[in-house]
Amino acid sequence: MRIRAFDRADTEAVVELWRAAGLVVPWNDPYRDIERKLAVQPELFLVGESGGVVIATAMVGHDGHRGWVNYLAVDETRRGERLGARLMEEAERLLTELGCPKLNLQVRSTNAGVIEFYRRLGYQVDEVASLGKRLIADASPIG
Repeated sequence: MRIRAFDRADTEAVVELWRAAGLVVPWNDPYRDIERKLAVQPELFLVGESGGVVIATAMVGHDGHRGWVNYLAVDETRRGERLGARLMEEAERLLTELGCPKLNLQVRSTNAGVIEFYRRLGYQVDEVASLGKRLIADASPIG
């Protein structure tokens, strides 16, 4: 797998991967999320490809205090090949270069398999409550 920055030509393949991975939910329009990311640190929107086909993604960000990873996805037929781990290693490398002291993740508490994946990479559950407030409502997904 070759890891590179997202290109607009990847849009449909990325959205399809996210849908297949169960990451698209009604309250987040994936096309709008892509546009939002391209407006802020687009070089941290990572795509993994093999043979010219998008097989993995990670949307990385740094707010000056913490790093974040969203939309980590791996093609279902390629799971078990450490592709997600390689994307996380690249995210950690890029964030470390930016001087980021800590990387945070949000995983649905019901997603035990993904929580275990991150535990194997050295992450631990922080004893905090994650709060959120939607500021801009996304309509149903475009496209």
